[in-house]
Amino acid sequence: MGTLDCRSLIGNWATLMLATGENGKIDYVKMEDEIDVLISSSPNGIYSNGTACEFYSQNMDEFLRISELLADKCHKADVRFQIGVSHPCAQESLERLRVVKELCPDAVQIIFPDWFPVDDRAAVSFMEKMSEASGGIPLVLYNPPHAKRVLKPVEWQILKKHVPKLIGVKVFDNNCDPEWYSSMRENSAGLSVFVPGHHLATGIVNGASGAYSNVACLNPFAAQKWYDMMGDDIESAMELESRIRKFMSECIDPFIVKMHYPNHACDRFMANVGGWADVGFSLRWPYASIPESFVPEVRERAHDIIPEFV
Repeated sequence: MGTLDCRSLIGNWATLMLATGENGKIDYVKMEDEIDVLISSSPNGIYSNGTACEFYSQNMDEFLRISELLADKCHKADVRFQIGVSHPCAQESLERLRVVKELCPDAVQIIFPDWFPVDDRAAVSFMEKMSEASGGIPLVLYNPPHAKRVLKPVEWQILKKHVPKLIGVKVFDNNCDPEWYSSMRENSAGLSVFVPGHHLATGIVNGASGAYSNVACLNPFAAQKWYDMMGDDIESAMELESRIRKFMSECIDPFIVKMHYPNHACDRFMANVGGWADVGFSLRWPYASIPESFVPEVRERAHDIIPEFV
């Protein structure tokens, strides 16, 4: 399909989740099956090694095997894909980038080094080094709310000025703030901006380009259908978004806010609620996983609120 740029980096991108057994051991057969289902959902693209793929927990052999699985299947199916080369350690992230270049991803996702917050000088130095090592592969900055430094839209252009290969940013939950979107539009020249998946319709209306979608964790087929709806019937898409956000607020957020499970435990839990792939219930040690016993109740609520996704 050719390398991505800020104009072609759009739409609903499905996340590859780490498939595990009871002890958190990676199950590569289940991961192959998961990739096949994601491909069959006809997404705008698939990405690996975001938080839901537990990139921080993988050794190099595991990282490379997962990347090779995704690359092989996506190349054969002619589906765009990105590989997350993120790691809390800058040196490890750089090495991950070097070993996957030959897999020819359409882009690579990166995070800032994570032990100590980067200032502008360190951020630019990191991005420049990663850009130099990437060859012709463009970069996407994954900048979630738990990053040690979360950039404001006005700060994106500092990086873009020094790193032309930066084509996109995945941003924090802006709560659909009109002022934030105004600043986004003013500062997104040359960049594709991806918003939280459950805010995608609002994002598209306000000039964003797409989502690395958490709602695709619940049902990748429904997530893609919802994105396609935005081009044909934005009012219906916005109405569905209101119900998706209701489901997230009532059925998923309490696991984070009240029960203190990590965010990526919710991604895995939603996949089990949706029932479209067997990714297991166990995050890798030491993080706590949402018990399977919660699935029937949440699935019933999802059927009531967003039957399109169940």
